Amino acid sequence: MQRLHEAPRALRAYLRRGGLIAYATQAVFGLGCDPGSPRGVRRLLALKRRPAHKGLIVIADKAERLARFHQPLTPVQQHRAHSRWPGAHTWLMPAAARTPVVLRGRHRQPGQAPRIALRVDAHPDAVALCRHLKMALVSTSANRAGRRPLKSARACQRQFGGQVRVIPGRVKAHCRPSTIADLLSDQVFRS
Repeated sequence: MQRLHEAPRALRAYLRRGGLIAYATQAVFGLGCDPGSPRGVRRLLALKRRPAHKGLIVIADKAERLARFHQPLTPVQQHRAHSRWPGAHTWLMPAAARTPVVLRGRHRQPGQAPRIALRVDAHPDAVALCRHLKMALVSTSANRAGRRPLKSARACQRQFGGQVRVIPGRVKAHCRPSTIADLLSDQVFRS
């Protein structure tokens, strides 16, 4: 990852106030915010024109930063999750009771707890950013709903202008978005 010009404290404060960032992930640039900032999440959804019922992915550099978003896992579930992490694998996990609906979305199977999409990322830029900030981040493709995802910092700057702080970085060529699978059933929703 290219060196961040902004001190972690200042960038964290910007995100906590509802600021948005664009940053490199595995296949595309991601659009992100502080998952604990309702204002940031609302701004992100409005900017993307993404329906709130779809939910969002939350990424981190290590599993401990994601623990507050999901229910406690059994040893078998922990082993399954960690067998694919860090990596381009997003797990739908039973959401913790305090996880906002806007993060987890409104889908659920009858008789099951709502799920939240979580990933311990492996892309060096995304990992370094989470480590730099000491926090998890919302991670959704940097594009408006229905449009192609953006793959460069320059494209993000052109698309979003001053509405988003663009963090320099590079996506990997010819990569696909992360796999999304349910941790409990192992059902794959995106591969």
